[in-house]
Amino acid sequence: MELSFFIEKLILVTILFVITLTIAAYSTWAERKVAAWIQDRIGPNRAGPFGLFQPLADGGKMFFKEEIIPSGASKALFIGGPSLALLVSFLGTAVIPFGENIQIGGRLIPLQVTDVNVGLLYIFGVVALGVYGIMIGGWASNNKYSLMGAIRGASQNISYEIAMGLSIIGLLLVTNSLSFKEIVAQQHGWQWNVLYQPLGFLIFLVCAFAETNRVPFDLPECETELIGGYQTEYSAFKMGAYMFAEYINMFVSSVVMASLYFGGYNYPGMDAVNELLGPTWGPLVGVAVLFLKIIAFIFFFMWVRWTIPRFRYDQLMHLGWKILIPLAIANIVITAIVITVYDKF
Repeated sequence: MELSFFIEKLILVTILFVITLTIAAYSTWAERKVAAWIQDRIGPNRAGPFGLFQPLADGGKMFFKEEIIPSGASKALFIGGPSLALLVSFLGTAVIPFGENIQIGGRLIPLQVTDVNVGLLYIFGVVALGVYGIMIGGWASNNKYSLMGAIRGASQNISYEIAMGLSIIGLLLVTNSLSFKEIVAQQHGWQWNVLYQPLGFLIFLVCAFAETNRVPFDLPECETELIGGYQTEYSAFKMGAYMFAEYINMFVSSVVMASLYFGGYNYPGMDAVNELLGPTWGPLVGVAVLFLKIIAFIFFFMWVRWTIPRFRYDQLMHLGWKILIPLAIANIVITAIVITVYDKF
């Protein structure tokens, strides 16, 4: 039993690892295609049909380019920064339920690496670790622009983590659980949390943009002011690691938002579909539905990037501290009052 459990988890982790890498790689292709569509251009179209081999060409370029380490840099930390950023970006998917239990060979196999009863706290802990990759890389580069970008990144992430954490409290009051599996299970059918926590979702969405350093919150790597921010001295695979970490974080953020607020793998009529297709194929429809929601969020990330200009740094901090945090606190108070009144009457 222990060996079969280990094999199941190893297979699930491997599949999840490959899917995450594939989505991150092809998000770079999709980003350029979305930009081309918005700007009435064609986008990548030379490497394979519709440019589908472009991510492979980019990956090959990153692998085979010369690795340059500045003479004044701290070598161990210079390599450790992007390595840590890439490693931490993978950890968030461990507690996400990607579907209901699937039956194979008479065994029920959960489509979740691990179900911890404090899954939300785990996600926030992983998100908090991500800033160390930026700080270490920026400081180790021995470059003032890199250091300024790292300081910006750290202050931005810390500021928006507060509002993001407060936005989740309203959701916890509604669900009474910190477990991702339980939160998703409560949204069966159309009982999606976004209907009960629209303000909390909006705050979480804005903070997700800031935590992933996406436009309009890409101040840590602001090319017009800081050359390239904390990535200024990086090239080849190490720069690719930072880029991959950003796209993986975008994927993980989309998974988390889809799971917390949009039902995860739940969809209307899923019981009838499961009964029709059986315990093996039925849950796979829920997995496909979840990935459709994830793709929709990723598209939204890209759409915003090519639509909204970058904020100034003072506007970034003003939004985080003077608007989002008070709104998140107001959301907690309103949610608590509504739940109290509802339980009483």
